[in-house]
Amino acid sequence: MSNQPDPNQINIELGEDVADGVYSNLAIITHSNAEFVIDFVRMMPGVPKARVKSRIILTPHHAKRLLAALADNVSKFEQVHGEIETNDHPGGLPMTFGGPTAQA
Repeated sequence: MSNQPDPNQINIELGEDVADGVYSNLAIITHSNAEFVIDFVRMMPGVPKARVKSRIILTPHHAKRLLAALADNVSKFEQVHGEIETNDHPGGLPMTFGGPTAQA
């Protein structure tokens, strides 16, 4: 047996400043011929303005690999926990997020 590291293995470090993560409840995806841009946004109930909390830029190749990895993980999650209900709204974003409706 050799103590040599596997040349195909990648050593990934997760720093403390990134380990807590960033909460997002909306993703906006745009693309050009060279890249995909995913903006992660946190929208709060009753607040009409939201701020992009994180932006990830991917090559088309990596975007497709991310799509496949997400699909695989969602499938595995649903096998254990049941189907994820999306509750999609026909008009787009659910602007009230289940909170009270504004009245004039």
